[in-house]
Amino acid sequence: MIYVFLAPGFEEIEAVAPIDIMRRAGMEVTTVAVTTDGSEAVEGAHGVPYVADIHIDDLPEAVEAEWLVLPGGMPGASNLHDCGKLLTLLRETTGGIAAICASPAVVLGSEGMLEGKSATCYPGFEDLCRGAEMTGAPVASSPGLITAKGPAFAMDFGLAIVNASLGEEKADEVARGMLL
Repeated sequence: MIYVFLAPGFEEIEAVAPIDIMRRAGMEVTTVAVTTDGSEAVEGAHGVPYVADIHIDDLPEAVEAEWLVLPGGMPGASNLHDCGKLLTLLRETTGGIAAICASPAVVLGSEGMLEGKSATCYPGFEDLCRGAEMTGAPVASSPGLITAKGPAFAMDFGLAIVNASLGEEKADEVARGMLL
């Protein structure tokens, strides 16, 4: 199971493109609203409303997840960071973590979760990535961690998750089907 966390102000393309790509690859994806009012309705950074599959309060304290995925955007990344339950899930997961745009820095880096790992993030947020080896690449992949710079690389980010889970052949098949 892959969980994609949507907090108010998330960057829409950084959530929707990877969700679409992972589902095209046959991966089971559940969207999770991270809202303070308990609603599954979440508005993106550009005013586009989305309804998540479940609310974070409906998740058990520990989840079996292949990937926990964090779209970026502001204030979306800050709203993710402000969710104690999400931070606990991130610290305790035995699966992978994928974060794009501001989320590698604001959520993971500020909590020391990138220590000694290769990462990338939205330009200007690098200082929050304490202890990380910042690559500056559009997408940085290592075992259990995938990070990406921002909206322009949302499709590459989704394909990197597919590649890490199902292999390069499946990622290439999905990309070809999308005319990439």
